[in-house]
Amino acid sequence: MINRHPEPILWMLFSAGGVVSAMLMPALLLLFGVAYPLGWLAPPSHETMVAVLGNPLTGLVLFGLCVLSLFHFAHRFRHTLYDGLQIKHLNEVIALVSYGSAIVGSVIAAYLLWQVS
Repeated sequence: MINRHPEPILWMLFSAGGVVSAMLMPALLLLFGVAYPLGWLAPPSHETMVAVLGNPLTGLVLFGLCVLSLFHFAHRFRHTLYDGLQIKHLNEVIALVSYGSAIVGSVIAAYLLWQVS
């Protein structure tokens, strides 16, 4: 039996999370954090937002954004503690807490998005 290490998959999730976050988060933050609150653009009505969020494709995109962003954070946090702060003796604990929190956050995101649709 071949013993495979999960590190390549974690690096793939890290990379995908960075790309997706860099592409989608600035637009969402500009719209919902700046343009709508300051009145630069007319905000969508509640019915429109419910209809958009009720679309399964929108839920899937938001879920992917949440999951990949959480795993990007978890991998960066793990390596910051491991390499940056030189906490090498706690590598397993750090990995468990980092990726465990990403998994728990992903489950919470799935639950919340399921409630909207």
